[in-house]
Amino acid sequence: MTNSLTDAAVKVAIEALDSENATPIEKIEMLLEMATRLQHKPSSGHPLNQAILLYDHAMEQCGNAYPLLKARALAGKATVLRSLPEEGPNRLLEAKELYEAALPVLTQHGSPEERAETQMNLGLVMQSLVPYHRAQLADCIHLYQQALDVFTGKRYPQEYAILQNNIAIAYLSMTSRTGRDDLKQAIAVQTFEEALQSITLIDHPSEYAMLQNNLGNALQYLPSTHPVDNNLRALAAYDEALKVRTAQDTPLAYAHTLANRANVLVNLPDDLENPEEGNPQHLTQADAHYQEAEGIFMTYGQLSQAETVRQVREALSSVSAPSEVVG
Repeated sequence: MTNSLTDAAVKVAIEALDSENATPIEKIEMLLEMATRLQHKPSSGHPLNQAILLYDHAMEQCGNAYPLLKARALAGKATVLRSLPEEGPNRLLEAKELYEAALPVLTQHGSPEERAETQMNLGLVMQSLVPYHRAQLADCIHLYQQALDVFTGKRYPQEYAILQNNIAIAYLSMTSRTGRDDLKQAIAVQTFEEALQSITLIDHPSEYAMLQNNLGNALQYLPSTHPVDNNLRALAAYDEALKVRTAQDTPLAYAHTLANRANVLVNLPDDLENPEEGNPQHLTQADAHYQEAEGIFMTYGQLSQAETVRQVREALSSVSAPSEVVG
């Protein structure tokens, strides 16, 4: 029923292009507005496909007469393509081309925010293309840093947090040619911490939890002469993330953070003053975390994640270091 209503609304919007009561610009803006609405929290992929149809019609109406509106349609379509699930890089590559076509026009004629948003989205697409060897992380970082010229922590804390998070993850993912992985991880930790200074648990709970979780991951595996201190800091970060991520509201994110927290406990002595006594209490707590996380992953069909957690639980019998579970 919802899809049929969407189809009807889109048909009306396209037919309205023939109305003599609207100017060409008004018609194009109407198409862009409806396409944008269809993108927000779609219940299925169908509204997203309809949004693409509207963006295509908007581009046809623009021709060469309205370059700024056409650039907005290009960027909008690219964002839809980035949202559609697909195995392989084809949609991402198409989105990359659309963003790259829109960016010069938006830089010249659009607002600074439009330019920065497109740089951020292009960076996200390229970061997703890195595993396919179709983009470089250094180029992603450059785009994010350009976007930060506009999306400052004071004026745009939410966008700032996302950009800093992506920069940090890009650093963690880079292959070091000098063998200085410790430097990259230290930069990532600092970047996460800087981002957290611009947001709050109350005002930006989702970004706050994301950054705290990822900070915990970076701290946990940061090479250091003080690993216990880093693990304690990581544990505190995960606990902050779990103030937002719950089994009821965000079960998969909760399971990821819970498994990450368990990873810390496995490597943390029960008595910090007497580490030689081992950590049977923390191992028991870690096993409970893993069991809960595994159950959630199974419930939601995340079979590979569930299998990873299961293997980590088995490794507890020999007290070996667990595999990393991130999210």
